[in-house]
Amino acid sequence: MAESTGAIYTAAGANLAIAAAKFVGAFLTGSTAMLAEGAHSLVDTANQLLLLVGLKRAKKPADAKHPFGYGREVYFYAFIVALFIFLGGGIFAIYEGAHKIEHPEPAADATVFGVHLSGFWVNVSILGFAILAEGYSCFVAVKAFWAEKGQRSAITAIHRSKDPSLYTILVEDVAALIGLVIAMTGVVLAHVLDMPVLDGWASIGIGLVLIGMSIFLMIETHGLLIGEAADPEVVRTIQAAVREEAAVQHVNEVLTQHLGPSDILVNLSLDFADDVPAGEVERTVARLEQRIKAKSHNVTRVFIEIQSRKGHTAGRAPAAAPKDSDMGSDTGSKAAPPGSAVPA
Repeated sequence: MAESTGAIYTAAGANLAIAAAKFVGAFLTGSTAMLAEGAHSLVDTANQLLLLVGLKRAKKPADAKHPFGYGREVYFYAFIVALFIFLGGGIFAIYEGAHKIEHPEPAADATVFGVHLSGFWVNVSILGFAILAEGYSCFVAVKAFWAEKGQRSAITAIHRSKDPSLYTILVEDVAALIGLVIAMTGVVLAHVLDMPVLDGWASIGIGLVLIGMSIFLMIETHGLLIGEAADPEVVRTIQAAVREEAAVQHVNEVLTQHLGPSDILVNLSLDFADDVPAGEVERTVARLEQRIKAKSHNVTRVFIEIQSRKGHTAGRAPAAAPKDSDMGSDTGSKAAPPGSAVPA
């Protein structure tokens, strides 16, 4: 979480400076691509502030109204961020680009404090500054993301990540760099080929990139927002911890759910041997809770139900067990239904 917070502050500062520069350039030269990029950077700045709000609210302690805490606040705000990118960035850029295509005009020269400036070089200079600033922000985000992803591929790590604030900033920064390259290409080609309409097409290209990115983030955040099971590796660790107890005859069911990026709820249904005394059952349950939390530090709550295997099967419809290939795979964790049952 500390890595993601640092990446957010870096991205917010960079985007605020970039937005100001882009809007000045759009005002001086009339470039639609520059205006779209300015709106994009302004939306990104607002998004990073929303993520910070979500991270702060997620730390609120549990109360009577929310006994499991407020960890999912960060998921809600991450989804709002994706929606803002779609509406505030993508749709606006496409609208402005279509308007410029209908009414193409070359970049206007500017006069600042009596000094005549070429509109083309104003746009190129500002976009060059933006690429450098956004590149640094992206480097910080990639560094934080790389520290979390471990040996997994980038796409797999995003699918498996439970911290949307980190990968949202990463995807935003990558999309911003792509948008800047599109804007630079549009500005340069519009000037070299004397085709101002290309500036409008660049704006539409930026809008399509933003919409694609926002849809990707919505899909990734949706599963977390409604409740998603813990990583299969965590489930296997829980199962291994239970098998160390000789008094447990069978693991009927393991239910897990993320209540926040670092907050996992575990619900176990266990079948104890009939001859185990009640006192030993209590001691076993206490040991299990301590062992599970020690091996999986993100597990914060463990609820254990003592139930016979036959009674558990009769009490509910049996859940489909995942294939061994799925349990051992690094992909598809978000496709599993929230709180899915994983028999031992």
